[in-house]
Amino acid sequence: MMSVLLGAALLVTLVALVVLLVRRPGTTAREEAARAAEEILLQARADAEEMLRKADTRAQELLGAAREEAEEEARSQRETLGAQRAELERREERLAEREQRLDREARRLEEWAGRLTGTERALEERRAEIGELAEERRRVLERAAGLTAEDAKGELVAAIENQAKREAIPLTREIENAARAEGDKRARKIVTLAIQRVASEQTAESVVTVLHLPGDEMKGRIIGREGRNIRSFESTTGVNLIIDDTPEAVLLSCFDPVRREVGRLTLEKLVLDGRIHPQRIEEIYERSKHEVEQLCVRAGEDALVEVGITDMHPELIALLGQLRYRTSYGQNVLKHLIESAHLAGIMASELRLPVEPAKRCTLLHDIGKALTHEVEGSHALIGAEIARRYGEHEDVVHAIEAHHNEVEVRTVEAVLTQAADAISGSRPGARRESLEAYVKRLERLEEIAREKHEGVEKVFAMQAGREIRVMVKPDAVDDIQAQVIARDIAKQVEDELTYPGQIRVTVVRESRATEFAR
Repeated sequence: MMSVLLGAALLVTLVALVVLLVRRPGTTAREEAARAAEEILLQARADAEEMLRKADTRAQELLGAAREEAEEEARSQRETLGAQRAELERREERLAEREQRLDREARRLEEWAGRLTGTERALEERRAEIGELAEERRRVLERAAGLTAEDAKGELVAAIENQAKREAIPLTREIENAARAEGDKRARKIVTLAIQRVASEQTAESVVTVLHLPGDEMKGRIIGREGRNIRSFESTTGVNLIIDDTPEAVLLSCFDPVRREVGRLTLEKLVLDGRIHPQRIEEIYERSKHEVEQLCVRAGEDALVEVGITDMHPELIALLGQLRYRTSYGQNVLKHLIESAHLAGIMASELRLPVEPAKRCTLLHDIGKALTHEVEGSHALIGAEIARRYGEHEDVVHAIEAHHNEVEVRTVEAVLTQAADAISGSRPGARRESLEAYVKRLERLEEIAREKHEGVEKVFAMQAGREIRVMVKPDAVDDIQAQVIARDIAKQVEDELTYPGQIRVTVVRESRATEFAR
């Protein structure tokens, strides 16, 4: 408001100055200025009075509003303080009541403590009385029985112990027999269920592969000029190529089934292509080798999927896939591992054991057979070393190395691995005796007849190993010694070899002595 008044005064002053500068005709400058100033002052006074009146009115209004707001705020504060004071009073009342209750409880506890103290004193007195009575009774009993308390206790303990042993022995034997019978029954049930739930095909062992040709003229192209193609094929693949009079067919022979499969695939592609020369043989061989490697990896992955194992080192998967081309006594090794894994999983589930570790141990138990032609040693120990190298659990490694009892069995998984391996290998149609085992048995028969027997000149294993004919020197062996040699050979054959039926041992001299190993 004061700024407005100051502005008005300045305006009046400026007007007065302007009027002084303008002179009216017929009047002096002083008169004109005086009149103008008087008029301006009157007008300014009137304006100032009006403004002051308005300012006073506004100030009164503002003061009234402020007073009302202050009164309202004061009233609200008084109400709030009243509510807080009432709440504090209620809390003080509750605290006073709680203190009174605590005082009452404290007095009650003091009363109970006094009572307990009196009861304890009474119990101590009663205990002392009982102790005196017991001591007096013991002395009376010792005088009556003629034994001390320690002697009587020892005799009583010995009598009870002997009685307990007599009663426990029949019960223990009965429990053991029942447990053994129940265990055998349950084991037979588990094995039977496992065998019934797993069905596998029969396989046949073979060391040769037959490849059919579109015509006999292809044999000449395979041989090549002066045999260069067949020599290049055999040196590149390591597989023997046999070309005989068999019409429209050649034979591939190799002890390593993986290498034989690579050779078969190579020759098959060469025959289809028609271009057969050393450089082409090497190109097709490299391509076929890579393809067989991929097939091995895929076979290993398929085996994992079939068994239900999700993680394994890639190198182990590749080695596992190579076993699809290997056989053991006519049984495909990879199928044997899958079948054994299923059997172990079924038996583990019947025994309420974790299934996945049992399957894993059994699936890898023959992994060493993939490298037995490259590494010296037992396939169980080789497989255990491979599994350990590629990060398998120690229980898996132990099951692999112990499945032929080359290491003492320590875990349940190893026992299940042995059982599943035996079931898969011994089921009807799973395996047959290999030619190699047959030849070894014949050689061992001749060795038994030759060793540790003086005067033996010649030994022949005849009739498919069912008869041993021993030629002795007549001047070094008499008739009685010939009979002794025949009996010793028959006894050693019985102890060392396993064979169906019986084997006749015939020692030939001027007179023959014959014994049978039954």
